[in-house]
Amino acid sequence: MDLPVMPPVKPMLAKAAARIPPGMQYEGKWDGFRAIVHRDGPEIVIGSRSGKPLTRYFPELAAALLERLPQRCVVDGEIVVVTADRLDFDALQERIHPADSRVRLLAERTPASFVAFDLLALGADALLETPLRQRRAALAEALAGAAPPLYLAPATLDRELAEEWFSVFEGAGLDGVMAKPLDLPYRPDQRLMVKVKHERTADCVVAGYREHKSGPVVGSLLLGLYDAAGRLQHVGVCASFPMRRRQELVEGLAPLRIGLADHPWADWADEQAHASGRMPGGPSRWSGGKDLAWVPLRPELVAEVAYDHMQGDRFRHTTQFRRWRPDREPSGCGYAQLEEPVRYDLSDVLAPPGGPA
Repeated sequence: MDLPVMPPVKPMLAKAAARIPPGMQYEGKWDGFRAIVHRDGPEIVIGSRSGKPLTRYFPELAAALLERLPQRCVVDGEIVVVTADRLDFDALQERIHPADSRVRLLAERTPASFVAFDLLALGADALLETPLRQRRAALAEALAGAAPPLYLAPATLDRELAEEWFSVFEGAGLDGVMAKPLDLPYRPDQRLMVKVKHERTADCVVAGYREHKSGPVVGSLLLGLYDAAGRLQHVGVCASFPMRRRQELVEGLAPLRIGLADHPWADWADEQAHASGRMPGGPSRWSGGKDLAWVPLRPELVAEVAYDHMQGDRFRHTTQFRRWRPDREPSGCGYAQLEEPVRYDLSDVLAPPGGPA
């Protein structure tokens, strides 16, 4: 491979903002695996956000991109899996598997797509110093004849339309809006773009905690919600506490510690229960060998947490602690309180190739 921008390349990143800023290019925020694709004739490398190759996990996508991308190019985008009319991050996660036979099977069952939104090189030209406005125009031209599973991400210069996208695209599984300065060159691994994500709050039962990697202090709180049958389901974690607060939490939670056998998640030790995805611990290919042991607590405390959106019946990302809710009964913390976005057909998001509206 001999390209003007060689792998690995870390993608340009974004910093969070509460509102959509004016005067920029706007795109939906895709919920998938960020990837930079290098193609040089018959050679292709799909690189992850960390720079590690993803090519072997998506053989069907690599083959399709060899057919549909320009002969020599470097493209930034997102790998996604679509189920019915929305993005499916759970199915995408399953695509990362060590067994080649499983990789091939999943390539047929849950094929991936690639949504392109930036161009780092084309032919013999590196575009890292080229302003976004020109890179976007070149990308739209390069992908003018693209066909699924390759898509050009919709983009607009209209802030009001971006506000509308922020509201409706969530129903198709997207999790916010990206804002990019039009004169911005491409700066790998720098947070120069802006991301605006949804934030909501929920009252959750605190049913346990994991210790921090630094020692016997709280690393994250394990959260639960009651389903319609009255079962406490593990829905995610709450983290990002200052170190002093982590020690205070250990001391404050000590009276609630119980044995696993007396806990609603007593099946944690059952491998078949782990396979259901419900349990708050256990090994997985995503854990990287981390110790996922946890401390069971009597489910008596309620915490209000902030979250962006749900993936199925769990929080998609780590939640943020807001406050304790001593006024709430744990039994009243159920799924009914969660706001459900209006469904939106993903095919309406993926507009035909073209420049910003």
